[in-house]
Amino acid sequence: MDSETHEIAVRVALAKNDKSESDALISDYMPFIKSETAKFINRSPEQSDDELSIAMFAFYEAIRNYSKLRGSFLKFAALQIKNRLIDYYRREKRNMGNISLNMPDEENKNELVDTISDSRDEFSENEIREATKQEIAELSAQMEEFGVSFTDIAENSPKQRRTLEICGKAVRYARNNPQILADFLRTKRVPLAALADGSGVERKTLERHRRYLVAVLLICTNGYEIMRGHIMQVLKGGEG
Repeated sequence: MDSETHEIAVRVALAKNDKSESDALISDYMPFIKSETAKFINRSPEQSDDELSIAMFAFYEAIRNYSKLRGSFLKFAALQIKNRLIDYYRREKRNMGNISLNMPDEENKNELVDTISDSRDEFSENEIREATKQEIAELSAQMEEFGVSFTDIAENSPKQRRTLEICGKAVRYARNNPQILADFLRTKRVPLAALADGSGVERKTLERHRRYLVAVLLICTNGYEIMRGHIMQVLKGGEG
């Protein structure tokens, strides 16, 4: 790790729990944030552009979600900015598709990619697919840390609407209670009791779909912007 990479890694670690540090980091890296925004909108962003505000927020989220396991911080932040902006344009176009984690095997990841459609003429299909593939690859690596694979998710996904709604209530409760998500990431265990008690659903239902919940909670926690909006559409009743 070179000195510059080490320095920003140290600053990011400090900024995670210190708002003044995170503000300073965002300020110092505004040229980077503007550059990544410019790549996306094909011009230099102005201070009043929504895209620049979204990119700044994505950079802040990258600070909050970064870990050394993700490699270079700036590469991670660049991906978060791109994904946030893609998600923003999708929402603007109101052209949301559906996404499913029901993959038969590891080799069939294109099945997940293919459910996400392009909503913005300025983006090539390859750009959208590449960003999505990067998210899928990163999610797959993270799930391995939790002892879960895409095959497990396919076998463990809710098959009935009622069961899907129960999982959706639990996920919404987790999203509204950051400590639940923090405990999940720290222990690498789905907090079934806390989710059941807090959301008022049956614990045994959540237990049956624990491996599915691992993937959905990771998506909701770690900045997978493309996948998160679509997953929340599948878990109807949840916000995107």
